[in-house]
Amino acid sequence: MKQRVPRGAVVALGAAAIFLLGTLGQGQSPADAGDATSRQLAAEVLAQHRAVVENQTQIEKKMETLAESLRLARIYASRGGKGGAK
Repeated sequence: MKQRVPRGAVVALGAAAIFLLGTLGQGQSPADAGDATSRQLAAEVLAQHRAVVENQTQIEKKMETLAESLRLARIYASRGGKGGAK
């Protein structure tokens, strides 16, 4: 009996082949002013990425603090006021 190849594997293989053919056909272009611009843009993107990572770290710290505050509030709420004085 003939085994069937999964459709996803065929699509992935086809996409990889098209990508490789496209990159091999281009070759290397000589360095020019566009190369310097590309470096500058890459440096700017890297700086923005670092800022995003730093902001994400700060957000995670604040979320941890908030989660701890909520946990403590739930503990205090569960201990106080239920049932009244006897």
